[in-house]
Amino acid sequence: MLVILLGRKPEIMIRLVSGLKQTEVNFATATSLDELKVAFSGELPSSVIIGAGLPLEARLDMIRFVFENSKTTTVHMKDWVSGSEGMLPFVTSIVEGLIGKD
Repeated sequence: MLVILLGRKPEIMIRLVSGLKQTEVNFATATSLDELKVAFSGELPSSVIIGAGLPLEARLDMIRFVFENSKTTTVHMKDWVSGSEGMLPFVTSIVEGLIGKD
């Protein structure tokens, strides 16, 4: 199962992936629409998780891209208030839910 994590800062995405303890899931990261397109070019992701730090227009373009290119990929957007510290628990919750569906 592939999950794509989208965020504003590559270093935060790297830390996030290293903090995730799921062995059943492959994670790809991206910080732009172009990087999302590259990540989408291989295995179709089960889910795309978007951090709140990206500009609204960029997030909307990413969501549009996902929905135009997959009928099965879910999109999840993190809230702004919990900050970058809230990303790990947010992603963990979503991934645990995805694993539970299988």
